Amino acid sequence: MDEPKDTGEDPDQGGAAPLPFRAAVDALRSARLRPQIEVEPTRPPKRLAPFAYALEAAVVDGDQDLADGRLVLLYDPAGHDAWRGTFRLVTLVRAELEPEMAADPLLPDVCWSWLTGALAARGLAYGEPSGTVTRASSHYFGGLAERPSASQIEIRASWTPREGLGGVPDTAAHLVSWCDLLAQVAGLPPAGPGDASVVTLPQRRGPQSR
Repeated sequence: MDEPKDTGEDPDQGGAAPLPFRAAVDALRSARLRPQIEVEPTRPPKRLAPFAYALEAAVVDGDQDLADGRLVLLYDPAGHDAWRGTFRLVTLVRAELEPEMAADPLLPDVCWSWLTGALAARGLAYGEPSGTVTRASSHYFGGLAERPSASQIEIRASWTPREGLGGVPDTAAHLVSWCDLLAQVAGLPPAGPGDASVVTLPQRRGPQSR
């Protein structure tokens, strides 16, 4: 497979990128997001698709990050059998948790439901979802024994956004949905009327300093 175009902060590359990809990126740039979430372009991964664009985000409270993540838009004009489409969204979301919450056996299922629930709440059609939910714990000994134990939750996922007019998915809405997930992992209240079927994350360990 060809190496992705090095889009960086200017994916248009003077018009070299196909129109559907440019339209999808323009929609990402125009999305209106919650003020607590800071989003900026970052260098996309290589060799995943002919064209790629990436964003990194953090849920910010003052000078502290409550959660952070990355969202990558992939585009293959020829289509991709595994995606069953020409576009693919790939994400990483992570946050720290209280150790007792990380030990909850239902936590991975709940975290995955936050992703699918965020997409459903925005009425977004998608296919071929896949991913992992990982819990990691750190315990300190010896000279570090005074540090409290730390636990982190990490969601890695990908899905195929259904294409609309001109073969372009509503990437702005998918970005807003992803930010809903990021806010939920951070423990923020819903931006709008909540869904009673969505489980809310209890208060986690204090945020990380930036």
